Amino acid sequence: MEGNGQVRIGELARRTGVTVELLRAWEKRYGLLQPSRTNSGYRLYSPADEERIARMQRGLADGLAAAEAARAALEEPVLGGGNLSDAAAELRSALEVYDDATAQSALDVLLATFTFETVARDVMVPLLREIGERWERGEISVAQEHFASSLLRGRLMSIARGWDRGVGPRAVLACAPAERHELMLIIFGIALRAQGWRITYLGADTPVGSINSDDHVVISATSSDHFEAAAREIKALAKKVDVSIAGTGASEQLARKLGTRLLSPDAFRAAEELAKTPVV
Repeated sequence: MEGNGQVRIGELARRTGVTVELLRAWEKRYGLLQPSRTNSGYRLYSPADEERIARMQRGLADGLAAAEAARAALEEPVLGGGNLSDAAAELRSALEVYDDATAQSALDVLLATFTFETVARDVMVPLLREIGERWERGEISVAQEHFASSLLRGRLMSIARGWDRGVGPRAVLACAPAERHELMLIIFGIALRAQGWRITYLGADTPVGSINSDDHVVISATSSDHFEAAAREIKALAKKVDVSIAGTGASEQLARKLGTRLLSPDAFRAAEELAKTPVV
């Protein structure tokens, strides 16, 4: 990512599920994409481009010819001028004043307009980080932090509904003992589900010794201390099943010490990494 939500065409293709070749064709034939350029000459694509792609896809799914779908996508105004910051600001303001209805409405618009990955990566994750930092500085109360986290968790779990169904490999997701920050783990689970995996979610503050599974286990923590405190149990579990560690508390050194695999701190990259892991 290049900043301000702008990405190169390969990343845009990955997010939207449209090939690079087709994106270039839509840009050339219909002017659907309106990239900016870096000083080096690279094209960068914005959330507005992603929004138009989503509208193009919906038009095609409704039976429109490609030219008609592109025209309809271009004619409809993009959300906030294509800048996610406006939508994020509305969500942030609603969360600060305990306005559940407005916050839910803002999320409805975002999720209907952009991919889940874009909403999670460019709105939810930065917002969660900001909320945590503002709470530490005493700029918002514990109650405000709890309200925001609870509302976002509820929306994420509604998106996750049914993530244990299917025939793909299964992953068991748990927060380390004493770890209560679980929203990034839920986002990871949704991303992994999109890769075809089934999810068993154990949630916050899970005693590692209670995990009894033959499936791949992912343990998350924001502090290395939580991994260290459960080191003996994690090592024992890793001798029986494949175990990955994730979160800001995880590191390559810890992974080697515990006999586990380290996943990327980016939930979507981590899901791609794990999806490429051979299933035994």
